[in-house]
Amino acid sequence: MKEYTTESIRNIALVSHSSAGKTMLAEAFLHFTGGSTRLGRIEDGTTVSDYDEQEHKRGISLYTTVIPVEYKEVKLNFLDTPGYTDFVGEVVSALRVADSAVVLIDSVSGAEVGTEIALNYVNQFNLPRFILVNKMDRENANFQKALASIKEYSDIRTVQVQIPWGEKADFKGVIDLLSMKAYKGDGKTVVEIPAEYKDAVDEARVALVEAAAEGEDALLEKYLDSGELTAEEIIRGLKAVVLSGAYAPVFVAAGGHEIGLAPLLDAMLNFFPSPAAIAPVKAETKNGSEEIKASDAGPLALYVWKTTADPFVGKQTFFRVYSGMVTSDSRVWNHNKNTEERFGTISIPRGKDTTSVKVIHSGDLGVVPKLSETVTGNTLGDKAHPLTLPVPAYPNGLYRVSILPKTQADSTKISPTLTRLCEEDMTLSWHNEMATNQTILQGMGDQHIDVAIKRAETKFQVNFIVGEPKVPYQETITKKANAMYRHKKQTGGSGQFGEVHLRVEPLADKEYEFVWDVFGGAISQSYFSSIQKGILSVLKEGVIAGYPVRGVLVAVTDGKEHPVDSKPVAFEIAGREAFKLAFKDASPVLYEPIMIVNIIVPEDHMGDVLGDLNTRRARVQGMNSEKGRSIITATVPLAEMLRYTTQLRSLTGGRGIFNMEFSSYEVAPAHIQAEIVAARQKELAEKKEE
Repeated sequence: MKEYTTESIRNIALVSHSSAGKTMLAEAFLHFTGGSTRLGRIEDGTTVSDYDEQEHKRGISLYTTVIPVEYKEVKLNFLDTPGYTDFVGEVVSALRVADSAVVLIDSVSGAEVGTEIALNYVNQFNLPRFILVNKMDRENANFQKALASIKEYSDIRTVQVQIPWGEKADFKGVIDLLSMKAYKGDGKTVVEIPAEYKDAVDEARVALVEAAAEGEDALLEKYLDSGELTAEEIIRGLKAVVLSGAYAPVFVAAGGHEIGLAPLLDAMLNFFPSPAAIAPVKAETKNGSEEIKASDAGPLALYVWKTTADPFVGKQTFFRVYSGMVTSDSRVWNHNKNTEERFGTISIPRGKDTTSVKVIHSGDLGVVPKLSETVTGNTLGDKAHPLTLPVPAYPNGLYRVSILPKTQADSTKISPTLTRLCEEDMTLSWHNEMATNQTILQGMGDQHIDVAIKRAETKFQVNFIVGEPKVPYQETITKKANAMYRHKKQTGGSGQFGEVHLRVEPLADKEYEFVWDVFGGAISQSYFSSIQKGILSVLKEGVIAGYPVRGVLVAVTDGKEHPVDSKPVAFEIAGREAFKLAFKDASPVLYEPIMIVNIIVPEDHMGDVLGDLNTRRARVQGMNSEKGRSIITATVPLAEMLRYTTQLRSLTGGRGIFNMEFSSYEVAPAHIQAEIVAARQKELAEKKEE
């Protein structure tokens, strides 16, 4: 691959709902421009973009792949993103390093949930965008219906730049309103517009010229005076409204059958910005901030947008050069980790393959293997010029599972493996839940978690057992109680003796407190630490249901000791058992975690969502409406929210989203408490039988 400078590069993300044709469009671009000798097929697992074994099995894209396409002395870096909602983190990463986006819409199903999500993120990153109505050769294809469906999901202003030349099996090519020519097949054959399209073309052309006139005040004045603009003025004005985001031009194609490719690629060259033409990126420095512009002469600034583990070549680090240029066998400084990294051979990625290059210019995308410390979101550059580039906000994964190692050998690898998975995917997270003694993995949904587990097996050779996470309940008491326990053990030789009397009381605003209330020296205070040790072990493992104890004051009030047989271990056991007895007599209750939940759904789904919340013991705190969407705020027990990700998607056709965070602990209802305690007793009984 030849060397491309900043002005000759375009970074374009392909985003959409799942199955709108992104992967096949990228495949078609490659084949059309001579980048590949044959057109791959998703069904056969032969596309350049979808190369992972899991992608072949599932028939969907799981990861963002870079597909560089060389066309008319320009390199277009296409970022083929997943469309399935669970893998939205890959879309965020791609849009972070893209300068423009093509939003694909299926000509039959029209705009869908993934289209809405994609458009929302494109808006967040403020990227120029095209709308591409794809698969126009499908049976039941309907261009006007597909175009109109965007209005349901977005208030984006669209303007047709092309109209389809036929539909369904009769889809021959595209009629371009800029050149006022018809492009047959892939677009290499140019003919006059067929007469039967004259009225439709004239009407669409007027709308196009009006949109272009909005690009500049001078153009608007000329258009209002004369009612016409020249071809050059239309392109100039249209480029201005595309770059500002005021309009999204609409194109048509059948990517899988290579129809409409040339005019689409030409439009990308004309209207999408090169890295040199985008607004400077604001980087954080020690003394505030600095604006970074794409220039080979600028300070070195590389943003790491993706990292992967490969069993054959090791860790792969994908980066974008925002400023300066990088060469093979160079040394760079990781500003986030304050450590030096050595670059070996730098390459240009293309699917699973890489092409070694000597230099990567500002604005381009590259990959380097075997960096030791660098993770996704890090900034690499010159040690003498410290700066960090902004990391985008990723959605929080709220679908939780518990993770257990399958074998003893797996148990030693569980922590580093989960850490590496989360370093690669910013929407994955894990933690140890002390209250339940479980390792919890959080992701965007069941497919997301399943892919992560399979990745651990194939890439890291670690096997996990996935289970339902327990709710981190807490145990406490509601009244005072007293108890005593005598531990006496007499075998041959020295025995064990210790007797402890204690009192428990509810304690507000504290986890626990110990008090020594023994008078007259009934037992030596030297045993207090042993008694405390015994009680602390119970506080961790619980009394009634196996959950940690909180909010308890324990006062040791009396006891007995033996001049020969009393030992610290005897008082540890006596203290532990006395505490259990007192706790059971103090009207124990379970506290459950309550979450504050914000749910955003389309207005027409609000009734269903509220009805479902009522079955989850929710207390609705408030409701608002904003741009046709309802925002519900409620407090809900965590126990009722463990699989809410899946349920909300089902209720809203995938259009509902929610976030939640911990609010407080409240007493669990008696019937729920009884179920949990009964389950614990059954579990203990089964363990005894074993």
